[in-house]
Order: sequence, then C-alpha cells, then structure tokens
Amino acid sequence: MVSTESVLTFAAMSLLVIVIPGPSVLFVVGRALAHGRRTALATVLGNVIGCYAVVVAVAWGLGALVQSSVALFVGVKLAGAAYLVHLGVQAFRHHGEMRVANMDAPAEERRGDLRSILDGMVVGVTNPKGIVFFAAVLPQFVDHSAGRLPVQMMVLGLVPVTIGLVTDTLWGLGASAARSWFARSDRRLSMVGGAGGLAMIGLGVTVAATGRAD
Repeated sequence: MVSTESVLTFAAMSLLVIVIPGPSVLFVVGRALAHGRRTALATVLGNVIGCYAVVVAVAWGLGALVQSSVALFVGVKLAGAAYLVHLGVQAFRHHGEMRVANMDAPAEERRGDLRSILDGMVVGVTNPKGIVFFAAVLPQFVDHSAGRLPVQMMVLGLVPVTIGLVTDTLWGLGASAARSWFARSDRRLSMVGGAGGLAMIGLGVTVAATGRAD
C-alpha cells in the first residue's frame, strides 16, 4: 500500500496547492455572503464529495482521459463555469429580497441543504484546478511495485480532500461571520448578498478563461 513517506510528501504538496484560493474557496465564500453559514457549510460538504469523485475517476482512468483530451477538458470546464455564472445571476437577482427579519427563518426556507450540497458537488467535479492536480500529480505518488494502483490513489486522494474540508470550512465560517455584521441592517445585507452573487459570476468567468499549459 501507500508508504508513510509518500502520504506526507503528497500532503505537503496538497497543502501548498490548497492554501492558494481557487474556485472552491471563492465559491464557498460567495455562498456564505449570499446565503449564510448553513448554506456555506453544506456547499463545502458537496464540494468535498465532488472532489473525491474526481479522485475516483482518476483512479479508474477517466481523469487521465480528461487531462489528455483538450476538447473534453474544455467541455467540463465550461460546464462548471456556466453553472457558476447561473448561480451568481440567481443570487444577484434576489439580493434585494434579503432582510434582517428573514435571518431567523428556517434554513430550508432560505436554501435547501440538499440543493446546496448538489451545487457544491457540481463545482467540485468541474473544478479545473482539481482535475489538473488529481490527474497530473496524484498518480506520481503511487508505488507501482505494490500493485492495486486505483486503491492507492483513492487512499492518497483522501489527504487533499480532508485538507480542503478543513480549510474551506474555515473560509465559510469566516465569510458567514462577516455577513452577520452586515446583517445588522437590511441595506447592508442586501449589498453583501449582491456582492456574493457578483463574486460567483466573476468566478465563473475566470474559470471559463482558465487555459491549459498545452
């Protein structure tokens, strides 16, 4: 199986990549600003599930196909970008409806947890940063002599996914705390909701413009 040295080295590299805010972090922050802490945390959970789905795909060969095919990579990237823009437009359209009085309403009335998890999964699966990292870097840390390569990659994949779960949760909690301050007035709450929507739209455009080294 995977050696301790490989796990630690891969963990260090994963941390370096994850601490640089990418689509997942910005998406979680945008959701926290637009919808609050519970939605942000549900989004983090969905994103983690989506990221690990990429790990599983890479482990069984699909990730290599995405990485080697420019057309397929671009298709996945643009699908994720379009979804981010769609969510951002929806958040911006409804930011004027945000009121302090609604902050105490049941979370399900503001944003369904299952819907938030599914949104996070879509972003996690189509995140270009995650696809490239898992497809190009993850296979480099397996021990070919030990065999069972898919299992090794799935075990190694738990490392960055766990790190991302912790860091994204911290980002979500921090952004939702800032939102609570804005929630002291309807006008400020509406403004921060609109900012969250614009952030997601900008993120979608950025993801769409992200190119490949080749």
